[in-house]
Amino acid sequence: MSLLSLIAALLLEQVHPLSARKYLYGWLNSYVDFFQFHFNAGERKHGKIAWALAIGLPLLLVLAMYYILAAAHPFFAWAFSVLVLYFTMGFRQFSHYFTDIHKALRANKLDEARTLLSEWRGKSCIELNAEEVARVTIEQALLASHRHVFGVVTWFVLFMMVGLGPIGAILYRLAHFLNARWGILSREEDGDFGVFARQAYHVMEWLPLRFTASTFAIVGDFEDTVYCWRTQSQSWPDPEGGILLASGAGALGVLLGQNIIQDGLPEFRPELGTGDAADVDFMQSAVGLVWRAMVFWLIMLLLLTLANLLG
Repeated sequence: MSLLSLIAALLLEQVHPLSARKYLYGWLNSYVDFFQFHFNAGERKHGKIAWALAIGLPLLLVLAMYYILAAAHPFFAWAFSVLVLYFTMGFRQFSHYFTDIHKALRANKLDEARTLLSEWRGKSCIELNAEEVARVTIEQALLASHRHVFGVVTWFVLFMMVGLGPIGAILYRLAHFLNARWGILSREEDGDFGVFARQAYHVMEWLPLRFTASTFAIVGDFEDTVYCWRTQSQSWPDPEGGILLASGAGALGVLLGQNIIQDGLPEFRPELGTGDAADVDFMQSAVGLVWRAMVFWLIMLLLLTLANLLG
């Protein structure tokens, strides 16, 4: 069921991209703000309680619906799993930015590419040159492919295997969302409220990150991927992001990281990868890497399904 659900969700998103996610995120903002307002007393235990309630309630609801639909007919449970994946996973959540930036750089429309990248990152990129725009865009695509696809799929499959339905996808996406909202809270204003959200997300990312990085090694340049992963990932300010970017850079044979000008100030970033400077051709290679990784996961899931059936 996991394989068929994943394939159906991918096809559905390609045919009919979900345009209502911005409204969903608006609702989620209000939802997590409710728990922060009522539970934030500046201590870690309060953040832990708020995190458990904010995530536990949707999980219980989704699990109950899954079991009710499964009792009615397995097809209903499968359709519900596809729907959950459709809302939580997808290339189209970020690919339109990547595609538009790629087209703009191909047409030598640097200002347009800078504007699009600024919208995507939420940071001004108007001072970047063409090579830097291509480099940062590849970085964004590698990170987004993991957070919107491979991380979601990992936890979806794991929970489906133990009979808990599609709650793994909900768990991962909510953990990521709460880390983005609470994990960055300043200690001066909010105390340790956001500490647990940050720690929980790091725990949840441990396994999916290594699955994704290992897949990049298999479908890309294996030797360079392993080398960059082992020697360069820890130098990146964000350890999780460092694993993804170093392994992706090694798989592609491209140089990522490196210093850029951000909001008029230099942003110091270690060099990642081996090979040549980023350009529009490497952007196309990055698309191929992500799709090869997705196909590899589908093949592995197919083999796992067949082994389970034969067993």
